[in-house]
Amino acid sequence: MRSRVALPAASLLVLAGCVSMAPEAEVPGVVNSMPESFSAVEAAGDYRPAAWWTAFEDPVLNELVDGALDANLDIAQAAARAERAAAQARVSRAGLLPSLDASAGASYSDTPLSGGAFSNFPFAPTRLSNESYSLGLAASYELDLFGRVRDDYRAAQADALAAEQDYRSARLTTVGEVISAYFDMVDARFQIENTRRTLDVLRDREARTDERYRRGLAQSFELYQISQELRGTEANLPQRETALAAAEGRLALLLAEYPDGLDHLLSRPLQPRLTFAPIPAGLPAELLTQRPDVAAAWERLEAARLRIGARRAERFPRLSLSASTGTQGGVVGDVVEFGSNWLLQLGANMVAPIIDGGRINANIRVARASYDEAAAAYGKAVLNAWREVELASVEYEQQRTRYRLVHAQLNEALANADVQAERYQAGVADYTAYLDALRAQYQVESSLSAAGRDVALARLGLHRALGGDWENEGTMQ
Repeated sequence: MRSRVALPAASLLVLAGCVSMAPEAEVPGVVNSMPESFSAVEAAGDYRPAAWWTAFEDPVLNELVDGALDANLDIAQAAARAERAAAQARVSRAGLLPSLDASAGASYSDTPLSGGAFSNFPFAPTRLSNESYSLGLAASYELDLFGRVRDDYRAAQADALAAEQDYRSARLTTVGEVISAYFDMVDARFQIENTRRTLDVLRDREARTDERYRRGLAQSFELYQISQELRGTEANLPQRETALAAAEGRLALLLAEYPDGLDHLLSRPLQPRLTFAPIPAGLPAELLTQRPDVAAAWERLEAARLRIGARRAERFPRLSLSASTGTQGGVVGDVVEFGSNWLLQLGANMVAPIIDGGRINANIRVARASYDEAAAAYGKAVLNAWREVELASVEYEQQRTRYRLVHAQLNEALANADVQAERYQAGVADYTAYLDALRAQYQVESSLSAAGRDVALARLGLHRALGGDWENEGTMQ
């Protein structure tokens, strides 16, 4: 008899681990049609993201990035969300395992017998007391015949993996924001210094033009032009200082500090070295696992697919097994007399939905709509990743070209300033010509500083578009 029961039970357990009502995974068409290579990337080869910001060779920047990775509050929130999702997956997993509960009980009652049928008999008791004690174990297990519990658990696992990818994305975003704020701050500091140098030149130039105007050697329009340029440059200085304060404030927020808390770092020389080396991007298909936002979108798509299966399984019966055993007695000592006071209960319970007011079908439609939404989100994430890499590659190339052109312009401005200085010293040109050349040089230097910042930010943009986990790489790009 026992063998006849064991065989069907084993078959049910095998079935419980294999059946799933979830649909087959479908990859959106935009993913299947992804090009095999990037069209705008200039360098071939695998993408190697390892600590790529160290290529700027700036110890202050490196310390700021490390500090943000340790202290940033957005990263801390993402880490907490990932831990919560992992814990929720463990909660879902509990439904796949049997549950076992222990119990211990004691009761005592003392009730009067007055007014009862035998209360008038001689020597009849006037009160009735009773006590009982029990120990027990109760086990239960749902045979997941149609994969409802299993699909819900796997969906929770996918949610946990998506949260982990969100955590990676938060780290990548934080690194990018630190680098962006840092180069904005470096440029703002130079612009303030350069503006003050330009103001010194313009004030000298205005004074000399005013003197020449009073002597009838200069037109009023020339004096007006110089005065307007001076006032405009003076008006630019507060904007430069505001930009510096904003960049420093952004850095402080990213490192969970007040601005004064970064003085020990930002008071040091800030000298990032620009790098113009091309960045190999690898193959577009690698973005599917390389970019954390794309990987997270895929995991959410999987979670939505599995939840369709879980909701479909609710149409079918649920079979639960239960067993309880223990001891019971009227005194404390009886509960340890297992040989004579033990009890055992075995049970099986099957519940199947018949009329539910359309709840199950509605839940299936909800799950299917969630899947369609997740599929669209995944397709958009893939398409956006491709677009960002292409645009970032073009931006990086264009900014490097712009920097080379401005740098050539600066060489010409420096040469012109040297010529005017020599002509003035030789007595063949006046000092205002030298001041004008110096002013032009400062203007080009201002443009070159902004161009250098834009090259760095374009390089940052390409690295961010490519994604990648720099902590698992061994080389620098």
